[in-house]
Amino acid sequence: MPFSDPLFWALPALAFAATTAVALGHLDYRGAVAGYLASLSVFLGGGLPILILLGVFFVTGSFATALNTRKKAALGVAQENKGRRSVANVLANGGVAAVIGLVSWGWPEQSHCLQYMMAASLASATSDTLSSEMGNIYGSSYWRILSFQPGVRGEDGVISPEGTAFGLLGSVIIAIVFALMSGWGAMVFGIGAAGFMGNLVDSILGGSLQQRGYLDNHGVNLVSTLSAAAFMGGYCLYL
Repeated sequence: MPFSDPLFWALPALAFAATTAVALGHLDYRGAVAGYLASLSVFLGGGLPILILLGVFFVTGSFATALNTRKKAALGVAQENKGRRSVANVLANGGVAAVIGLVSWGWPEQSHCLQYMMAASLASATSDTLSSEMGNIYGSSYWRILSFQPGVRGEDGVISPEGTAFGLLGSVIIAIVFALMSGWGAMVFGIGAAGFMGNLVDSILGGSLQQRGYLDNHGVNLVSTLSAAAFMGGYCLYL
């Protein structure tokens, strides 16, 4: 493999990032292996821009999870395993982007549209993480998304105005970072809209299928990121 090949530098860089995440307590060992493979798939199909979006999601999500952990613990809404992400977490939030990355790598003729779909799935993951983590800390009132009746902080399918605002911010952050690297245009709006829509899908599924036991939290996250990617795929074909 020649020095000029981006993969020559990506392989050790991703390994270093995974090792650092374990050392900082953001991933367990199996999660780090899954994260390494997922990020490699994202890089193969989306190149450096989409890999950077994955990094933005991971950094912002880790920050939001680690923020005010004592208050979260006191409220009973802290992440399990002290916020250390497992294989299931990695696949639920980055699995869709990883699979689409492999498809894009093997189908370069459609890589542009597929990369937009990857960005949208990561916008959804970022939106959902910020919405739940920050909403549980700063929310002033909580409502069930399906009935708009008062709800309980941290309960599946319950939203807050503050959490919703942070969720919108998360999808916008991914869209803006994408635009700074790839240029502004209609696709930037689509990525932001798809990401926020995926967050809403997450809440709706949480208040329905998850409460009935048909899906767990990881399954809800996976479906919501998939829905964002599918929405973006349709948006891309429409334009």
